[in-house]
Amino acid sequence: MSRWRPPARPSSPYITGDGHRRLQDELKALWSRRRDVVKALTAAAAEGDRSENAEYIYRKKQLREIDGRIRYLQKRLDVVEVVNAQPADFSRVFFGAVVTLEQDDGDEVAYRIVGADEIDSDRGWISVDSPVARALLGKNLDDEVSVPVPGGQRRLFIVDIEYPSNNDS
Repeated sequence: MSRWRPPARPSSPYITGDGHRRLQDELKALWSRRRDVVKALTAAAAEGDRSENAEYIYRKKQLREIDGRIRYLQKRLDVVEVVNAQPADFSRVFFGAVVTLEQDDGDEVAYRIVGADEIDSDRGWISVDSPVARALLGKNLDDEVSVPVPGGQRRLFIVDIEYPSNNDS
């Protein structure tokens, strides 16, 4: 039995304006940090035998990680599509909405539908590609939504839909 798995579907290219700014800020900070790491790497390389130089080995690894993240961010920033526009119909669920749902047991939970690069479970931000978000998109206030879960189907009721302004996060 092999370990091969089919490639994952590419995530959707949508991102909020604030998320786009955060990615750009991260890229700028990484370039600044990279300069510092290169200086430290050069100093470590000047110390002599590189095969036993822990500082040199650590800095090379650190530089590799920074370069990988920079490559990812540069490619991702080229393909993302910033969604700043408010929808025409505020009673329907679209990208960027904060949706309050009532579960079967009566508890309420709120999710904000954001891009794949902005996911934050502590804040209740879910990817537009997630099963919950896909089930919610296009639905109206007071609609019942059925979400596939490992144990079957989970029923949720939309009790509120809000669209934060572009400055709210």
